[in-house]
Amino acid sequence: MTVWEELKARGLIAQVTDEEKISEMVNAGKATFYIGFDPTADSLHVGHFMALCLMKRLQMAGNKPIALLGGGTGMIGDPSGRTDMRKMMTPETIQHNIDCFKKQMERFIDFSDGKALMVNNADWLMNLNYVEMLREVGACFKVNQMLNARCYQQRMDREGGLTFLEFNYMIMQSYDFYMLYQKYGCNMQFGGDDQWSNMLGGTQLIHSKLGKDAYAMTITLLLNSEGKKMGKTQSGAVWLDPEKTSPYDFYQYWRNVDDADVIKCMKLLTFIPLEEIQEMETWEGSQLNKAKEILAYDLTKLVHGEEEAKKAQESARALFGGGVNTADMPTTVLEDSDFADDGTVDVITMLVKTGMVPSRSEGRRAIQGGGVSLDGEVLDKEDIYHAVSREALQGEGVILKRGKKKFNKVCVK
Repeated sequence: MTVWEELKARGLIAQVTDEEKISEMVNAGKATFYIGFDPTADSLHVGHFMALCLMKRLQMAGNKPIALLGGGTGMIGDPSGRTDMRKMMTPETIQHNIDCFKKQMERFIDFSDGKALMVNNADWLMNLNYVEMLREVGACFKVNQMLNARCYQQRMDREGGLTFLEFNYMIMQSYDFYMLYQKYGCNMQFGGDDQWSNMLGGTQLIHSKLGKDAYAMTITLLLNSEGKKMGKTQSGAVWLDPEKTSPYDFYQYWRNVDDADVIKCMKLLTFIPLEEIQEMETWEGSQLNKAKEILAYDLTKLVHGEEEAKKAQESARALFGGGVNTADMPTTVLEDSDFADDGTVDVITMLVKTGMVPSRSEGRRAIQGGGVSLDGEVLDKEDIYHAVSREALQGEGVILKRGKKKFNKVCVK
């Protein structure tokens, strides 16, 4: 099976501009391609992980990836998939986020000896002269075609509309492709399927300005069986930074995916051979739980290393097997400000602090519904104001549980 055939068999490919040409270069290990990452946070998340896996697969086949960090485009904000305008970030915040991205990317991609490149589009975008930019690039874009792009239509149909700031994003991303083509011979851009319009803009700009052919390919968005984006929890995104999403919580996210999504996630995100995954497609019942364990362990190992994956798996098995192994359980350490004047803290505060609920009202409803337990004792509606003393939280602390699969150890320093 060729590299391209495997990408198709795993369901990774969504749209391509020229399948014959792209597959030919990818299979020969001759492709130089880029994927862009705008630094909208101080950590990569599960959505980025899928792009990193694609880069790794293609690099293993001899192709050369370029990770483009959006120090320039991050100043504008991508309207794709948005119903509101992104919050404007300061240059300092953008640089900090870029530094965080770099450290995480180096865990997945081999940047040694020119095998891959990491570049920042601020190097060319921040020095552009507006009038010169209009003369050089503006004539290559037709407004009526741009307004038909899906990424713009979504914003124009919402209250508040599309700002001129965001309208320029497609031109900036297209200019990135144009610059990378000239600087590094990069003639392919890969990315999420919501980037299709922006990517086509780049291929058209290169053709208009240089008379050369460039290519684009989008990868399938990571959606669950209900069509919703994966990588989101009640408390927020699933991050690759262990300080933002612990290895245990990362493991548990994948261990708890719906039955209908486990095989798809294996194909899209892991490097488990397709033959092994195809065998699992026939699994049912308790065997599906085994498949989920394999998925969770494999992804946690990829992101956090084998040692952390083993710890997370052992902790999960101990908890759900009836034993309690608190050593590697997610832990929340309360601060002095969390306690009332009498030296106690109520359970609702603990639920919010651990991230098990987004608000106090949600915590109250969870307790009233019998979905919360403390050290194995189920709380009921009469325990809404139940409080725990500082002394009880010292040492090993207490184990707070919401539902069947959310655990957290709560303690004090």
